[in-house]
Amino acid sequence: MNSGLSVILPIYNVQAYLPVCLDSLMAQTVQPDEIIAVDDGSTDNSPQILADYALRMPNLKVIRQENAGQSVARNTGLDVASGEFVAFVDADDFVAPDLYDKGLRYMRDERLEILLFNGVYYFEGRKPDCLIYPNADAVSGLSGEDWLLKHLKVDRLLHYVVIHIYRRKFLKDNCFRFVPGLIYEDVLWTTQVLLAAKHVCYDSTPFYYYRISVRKFSVEEKARQVRKIIDSSVFNVQSLAKIAKNAHRCSLRTLLQAQLVDGAFSVFHKLKQLPKPEAKQRLRILRKEGFFKLLWSNAHGFTQHRRIIRYWLYSLVVK
Repeated sequence: MNSGLSVILPIYNVQAYLPVCLDSLMAQTVQPDEIIAVDDGSTDNSPQILADYALRMPNLKVIRQENAGQSVARNTGLDVASGEFVAFVDADDFVAPDLYDKGLRYMRDERLEILLFNGVYYFEGRKPDCLIYPNADAVSGLSGEDWLLKHLKVDRLLHYVVIHIYRRKFLKDNCFRFVPGLIYEDVLWTTQVLLAAKHVCYDSTPFYYYRISVRKFSVEEKARQVRKIIDSSVFNVQSLAKIAKNAHRCSLRTLLQAQLVDGAFSVFHKLKQLPKPEAKQRLRILRKEGFFKLLWSNAHGFTQHRRIIRYWLYSLVVK
């Protein structure tokens, strides 16, 4: 019997983790109809690992493309997916064997557009694992907007595409795509899809294991990564501000605004990791382009406004 599920698996230089991920997909009690592995120009042994597993996994479809980033790799998977349902897995993570069995039953029985579920931060034994959502109770019969409102009242929303299952028609009808070149692409995506969804459920079962690995980067690689984080974070703040402005419910607008301002503060933390002349120049550009004004207009409460003033004053005195 076909499961109706397409799993999209972006891959880039993950040879150390890929076998564990693929083994967890092979162990599913309900198998996906297709596992679309998008090799995003890997230069390590990942392509050979995929070739070896393809001999044992008839549902594994491998696509190789030039390196373009995870957003483009996910879009590539969406372009070729044929299942009634779509799920995403990151290649350095792994999943519980009953995830798709229970998840797809939920999707069909409740006629959902999105199923949200819990996961575990997996620290590879360095310290005890912990739940991604430690305090969220299972809920059903909500709209995505209701879920956002309910969860943002309790805690900051955690934007993880991989702890959702989607109805593909819902994604296609709304033309949802990941923004090319963006990292932290989950932030904008999850907000947009949840606001559009009329029927969602949340299952508190921790089906997904989100690996927190220790990786070493050269000085140059680290600087490139920091620049990407800064650019992506600024883009997300600007995009979320537009979404918040158009929110129909005042309570949701306020929560989205507070969240985007909190997220924006990470930009200033990351700037400190760049060479000082570059950090100063970027800070001046942010001020000139109205970034501080945007934060001020979306901020709520004394603490957020005070922090914005502090960063703004600093941007004025840096030479």
